[in-house]
Amino acid sequence: MIEYRAFLTLQWVMERLPRGLAYALAIVVARLAFLFARGARSALADNLRAARPEASAAEIRTLTYRNFRYHSKAYADLMRLPTASVEDLRALMDTQGLEHLEAALARRRGVLVVSAHMGSWEVAAAIWSATIAPVSLFAEVLEPKEMYAWYRQTRARLGISVLPLNQAGLRQVLRALNNNEMVVTAVDRDITGTGVETTLFGRPVRIPNGPAAIAVRRGTPLLPVCVLRQPNDRYLAIGWPPIFAKNSGDPEADVRWVVKRLVAHLEQIIRDHPEQWHMPHRLWPAHTQVGSGN
Repeated sequence: MIEYRAFLTLQWVMERLPRGLAYALAIVVARLAFLFARGARSALADNLRAARPEASAAEIRTLTYRNFRYHSKAYADLMRLPTASVEDLRALMDTQGLEHLEAALARRRGVLVVSAHMGSWEVAAAIWSATIAPVSLFAEVLEPKEMYAWYRQTRARLGISVLPLNQAGLRQVLRALNNNEMVVTAVDRDITGTGVETTLFGRPVRIPNGPAAIAVRRGTPLLPVCVLRQPNDRYLAIGWPPIFAKNSGDPEADVRWVVKRLVAHLEQIIRDHPEQWHMPHRLWPAHTQVGSGN
């Protein structure tokens, strides 16, 4: 509860500051987090080393700090949402590959928008929900429950539904897809522990197979997308051609094929933008890493 009250205090300040000052405060917070959140810093550095094995320890440390800064700015965006308008957000976002989203929606099977933990997703989701089709975020339930309730209420004000990462939430996902809506989910971490074994950056890892299974069973297109922060603090949403599942008669093999395609996309966007891939949770045991980049 103390953590939640601290969050509310900081959020109260953030939403009342001009955007530039809010980001300046976010950088101060990032610096403090980088210094004192040793566990998160170490895990993030190890994950970044997997993505950039050629980088030196000094380069990984710099990359990790930049990552904290980007993520802190994304949190500032989230904290400012209660007073944000879709019109204001839309003026700050550039888009590439919108035709891929339109092509996926034309299939009338709904669209599963898949990505990694990077960027200010609420901005893109709010714009899409207001201009293209309803959007839901399929994500883990946060603790404490008051924090999760704040997230849901804040996103709902901008037309974004938040669906819990459990069986009840999955039923809502299928209902949204049946209505040809968009559901956004991250596929770079197996939070529930029920994913499929594969490799990421050449290392064994478990990846959520729910999106791939839905694509195989009901023909829903998977649309790889990432939302990046540009150097001028504008947002850039990039969409790639949809992934359409095969129908070979072997559902398990078809799911593995889709997962392989998803992993290839994850590796591409993370290698291209490691400073924005915020994954402060160990994807691999610490003993498999070489150093920590601290």
